Amino acid sequence: MFIKASPERIWQAITTPEATERYFHRARITNTRDGHIARGPDGSNWGDGAVTVFDPPRRLVHEWRSLYDPDLAEEKTSRVTWEIEPQDGGYCKLTLTHDQLDDSPKTAESVFGDGWMFVLSGLKTLLETGEPLS
Repeated sequence: MFIKASPERIWQAITTPEATERYFHRARITNTRDGHIARGPDGSNWGDGAVTVFDPPRRLVHEWRSLYDPDLAEEKTSRVTWEIEPQDGGYCKLTLTHDQLDDSPKTAESVFGDGWMFVLSGLKTLLETGEPLS
């Protein structure tokens, strides 16, 4: 996906709860060297995991556990990789890879299709217009 935003703005949008709650199903997500934490609007734990690569503003790799749904919470941890590559003209190429899903079929079903597409469309809309996708 190409986004008209600097690597720093994209990085801030994927690592801070003030930004993620505006495009990521109202989840307040924090990504730091210490870990990945996702909280629901009510403060409940929606997910957590280790951060294995923290390279601002270029690359973030973290574990993924969907704790907001009991069926998904039973599955094994998967992995999410965010890669930000500056392009000409003030754009960046953002690549998201969600893998290690062989033992997590319900999680795979929930994140593919409209799952990540909605999140990434919301991120792009927010960064390019200043308004959330709704």
